Amino acid sequence: MTTGVLARDHGITSAAAVLRTVLAHGPLARDAIAELTGISPAGISRQCASLAALGLLATRPAAQPPDRRAGRPRTELDIAADRHVVFGVHIAHHFATLAALDLRGRVLASEQVPHPGGEPERILVGTAARLREFRQHHQKGRVPVGLGVASGGWVDPDAGVLVEHSSLGWYDVPAGPILAELSGLPTRVDGHARALASAEAMFGAARGGGSLVHLFVGNVVDAAIVSGGRLYRGPGSAAGTVAHLPLGSPGTRCACGRSGCFEADAAEWAVTARAGRASIAEAVEAAGAGDPVALDVLLGRARTIGRAAALLFDVVNPEVLVVAEPGIADLPACRAAVRAEVSARSRGRVDAASRVLPTSFPGRDLLGVAAGAVQLDALYTDPHAFLA
Repeated sequence: MTTGVLARDHGITSAAAVLRTVLAHGPLARDAIAELTGISPAGISRQCASLAALGLLATRPAAQPPDRRAGRPRTELDIAADRHVVFGVHIAHHFATLAALDLRGRVLASEQVPHPGGEPERILVGTAARLREFRQHHQKGRVPVGLGVASGGWVDPDAGVLVEHSSLGWYDVPAGPILAELSGLPTRVDGHARALASAEAMFGAARGGGSLVHLFVGNVVDAAIVSGGRLYRGPGSAAGTVAHLPLGSPGTRCACGRSGCFEADAAEWAVTARAGRASIAEAVEAAGAGDPVALDVLLGRARTIGRAAALLFDVVNPEVLVVAEPGIADLPACRAAVRAEVSARSRGRVDAASRVLPTSFPGRDLLGVAAGAVQLDALYTDPHAFLA
């Protein structure tokens, strides 16, 4: 993060600049917050008092150097992570993930709710019913901020609509309004790649950076772009559609009618079928244990992802590109394969070892973080409007 320019360059409110600075670097003294944000000391005092009144900041005793003379004790400000809770619902191909997160994006509890696919409203009603029980067990005296809903495919966050989720066969599903009514919580909806890009910028390896691309590879393949500290959505929130880039094997047919589409080649269902495994987790575990078939399949997927990453570097040239995919998260050989493709194919002379990163949220927490980050990004963008 560049000293003294956060509020001005990112175009965010002074309250958000203070809150995001404490999130990224806290606990911090007020003079350090002023230096990092470029806000006057008087402005810092006002914003800190206001954010503390909202229960978002807390004062902590600062560590005292051993040679410090007696005097007024120094204090620092930190995120009040134990006062609020954000709930999340991630809708995937075979199940929904429920999660409770604190204000630092840490998953406090999560649960998977299997669903058979089919009628969207029936699945959403069942998920909301389970969410009510989940809240009773995990709210634990915290103040709920709201519900974040994330999913793959084309999502319109302004309308709260899943415009197209080809894996589920859902089109124009008003998931946000349905879950808001059933849960009684303020609800926001977004694509999981965009949500995870926000999470990386707030809590992950890309924290404090200005630009990143996030590439999510599951049963659905999506990308998200952050530039100047802000998500780029494009008209109709359709930015990041990479599923049908012609990067896969020419012999692989796609449901869109063409061949060689990225998603058709790299989707979990296709990869697990080629590996002869029941799930992607089982394939990764087998590859890690030395199964040559599983490893070969996952390396092939990694190389396809690397071709997509090289293209994204040439088009967007982000500071970092983050990949959320289990093989790349858990298997060094897959990470090396992605980086080798980027180094070989990108024309931007990319230092792939430092600029191509695995997700900061591997394993079961990934989908819960995606869902909760939908609400947390809104909170950290304009805390006063959000909690008004």
